[in-house]
Amino acid sequence: MSPRTSTIWTFAITSVALFMTTLDNLVVTTALPVIRKDLDASLSGLEWTVNAYTLTFAVLLLTGAALGDRFGRRRLFTIGLAIFTLASAAAALAPSIEVLIAARALQGLGGAIVTPLTLTILSAAVPAERRGLVLGAWGGISGLAVAIGPLVGGAVVQGISWQWIFWLNVPIGLALIPLAALRLRESRGPNDALDLPGVGLASAGLLGIVWGLVRGNSVGWGSLEIVSSLFAGLRILPWTAMPIFVAPLAGALSDRIGGRPLMVTGLALQAIGLAWIGFVTTPTGAYSHVVAPFVLSGIGMALYFAPVANVVLSSVKPEEEGQASGANNAIRELGGVFGVAVLASVFAHYGGYGTGQSFVDGLTPAIYVGAGLVAAGALAALGVARRRQPQEMQAYEQVLEAA
Repeated sequence: MSPRTSTIWTFAITSVALFMTTLDNLVVTTALPVIRKDLDASLSGLEWTVNAYTLTFAVLLLTGAALGDRFGRRRLFTIGLAIFTLASAAAALAPSIEVLIAARALQGLGGAIVTPLTLTILSAAVPAERRGLVLGAWGGISGLAVAIGPLVGGAVVQGISWQWIFWLNVPIGLALIPLAALRLRESRGPNDALDLPGVGLASAGLLGIVWGLVRGNSVGWGSLEIVSSLFAGLRILPWTAMPIFVAPLAGALSDRIGGRPLMVTGLALQAIGLAWIGFVTTPTGAYSHVVAPFVLSGIGMALYFAPVANVVLSSVKPEEEGQASGANNAIRELGGVFGVAVLASVFAHYGGYGTGQSFVDGLTPAIYVGAGLVAAGALAALGVARRRQPQEMQAYEQVLEAA
């Protein structure tokens, strides 16, 4: 198999796996009202249907990457796919909310193994000079899953049944498992020994943080109808769909100019977009008022996420990419949970769901806080090392050899 063909197979397999695991983190929210009726679930049970996946996924990302370094990334990737596929079937067949929660936790385990290894395996299969382009496309695939997750979930639940949001994973997983075993190249990390104390401490620390965050705001789901609304999914598409189109272009551009200017620009645009949303939001405001800031925020998000994986992996030795990938994904998941917890607390402090005005009273300061945090991130991104030009790299290597 030629290197080009191998790269194409690697990209296809890892992208489909990433899409499947990312999508499954989102589609279940649209099925919550139906699950509540079919399984006679309480609000707490519905909460844990979501949190069981989030907890295991976020906490075990580092473990999945470390196991791949130790026992082989292709082998663990295949095992992770098998776990995820088996758990999806178990979720579809769940006779009670307790069984569904257990299956979702098992799904999170499989996803935690698969997701970081998609990045590591793909990065190893691509030449360094084209890594930004390919990883930008990888980010676009993830963005696509985020964008259409609520739409897919709503369509499946409305057109077939909630069980099919899990059954859909089974044929995909069964097809990917032999392809991964036959088409992916095996690789390992630098150390044969698994740092069990380090993995245990990191996982325990993440568990404590994520557990506290998901339980800290356990005050009810609000309106399940709003959460599951298909119009809601469509209206937010101007934001969430932007990475699909922008991320591949930004990834290719990062190969030429480096990741720092794109990351700084992306975070700045997202901060401006968020502040704009907060400024124009009113109880009676038209949807058209937020379309432009949605698009601006989506472009900014894509400009940041496209090069960040390349920047992270380029900052470590090739044999350390597995650990870096796991840490990058774990921090991203932790940031998402932390952001929801913090902004929900701000919202609850200043407003609520009682009236349109009280909702805006809580939403506006929460959005401004989010904009401020993203703006701080833009300033922090200025500290990312500048990309060295080829002649600079040659001189740098000569200095190292002389030393």
